[in-house]
Amino acid sequence: MSATIDAHVKRFDNLGMDSSVRSVTSASCESDKFYTTTAWSPVKEKRELPQHIATLRVLGKNSVNVNMAMAELLNSHGCVVEHSEQFRDHDIDAYFQRVEFKYETMRKTTEQLEGAVAEVCGRLGLEFQLNWNSRKKNVCVMVSKYDHVLWEILLRHKAGELACNIPLIISNHEDLRPIAEAFGIRFEVFKITKDTKRAQEDAEIALCRELDVDLVILARYMQIMSDEFCSAFTHRCINIHHSFLPAFIGSKPYHRAFDRGVKLIGATAHYATACLDEGPIIEQEVERVTHRDSIEDLLRKGRGVERRTLLHALRAHLEDRVVVYGNKTVVFEN
Repeated sequence: MSATIDAHVKRFDNLGMDSSVRSVTSASCESDKFYTTTAWSPVKEKRELPQHIATLRVLGKNSVNVNMAMAELLNSHGCVVEHSEQFRDHDIDAYFQRVEFKYETMRKTTEQLEGAVAEVCGRLGLEFQLNWNSRKKNVCVMVSKYDHVLWEILLRHKAGELACNIPLIISNHEDLRPIAEAFGIRFEVFKITKDTKRAQEDAEIALCRELDVDLVILARYMQIMSDEFCSAFTHRCINIHHSFLPAFIGSKPYHRAFDRGVKLIGATAHYATACLDEGPIIEQEVERVTHRDSIEDLLRKGRGVERRTLLHALRAHLEDRVVVYGNKTVVFEN
């Protein structure tokens, strides 16, 4: 058994998995892909949200007064700014800001501060989003048959590296149910055909709303999402595309990249929109390849890039570091 486990650990390491994280599952799992020496209990939350730290994101017309106005506003209400970052897009005369602030010493109610922020933003022609971080975001992961991205998310989550809850995994196949059961996560299958696609998507949307899902992750979910689904989760549905967009949009990008003789392959995490693979890009990474690499080598290297790229995008969204404008994003540093 030890030799078999080592062989599978080596397999995951070769695909780009962090060598400090081992892939295991429940003792009751019958699949020959997953092994463990002790049974797992359902995932226990390890990472707690920072106490009384809120996040304010601002977008609007460029002005030299915005940064000072926000700082004075928060200070006057007894809040303490922990971190502030700004960006100005001079080509479109736009201003972006993200502020983390402590509010445990705030002298007003949250409603009063929100009202004050709304007043200042209205006066300066700005839009804002204020998250009090009173609870962790709920994430639904959607998968088909590829498991490498799902493993990455679930292992990082179990290790306490993702500040979220994962109450649901949705699939159009039964194949990955053993993984969900190993982590104690609800797994629902919605079979998709041409005739049932819209009705099944409506059922998926209803279930996500029932569970207060804040974010949907398309973790190599091999279905094209309808306009209605994308509208239900506008800028709250992240897809990992196995290509460095805008190159090789659509299916089998690694095969087309191989035929083209590229020297770099990559992956793109973006918000899903009605336009296939053209939503606002959150994160991209690349991996160098050579003429010696076969299609299988490109697929192997690509799986590692896909995992890393989606993980970075997921963290950015969970930490409210993304601001969408037009079909672009500003992603503030961690």
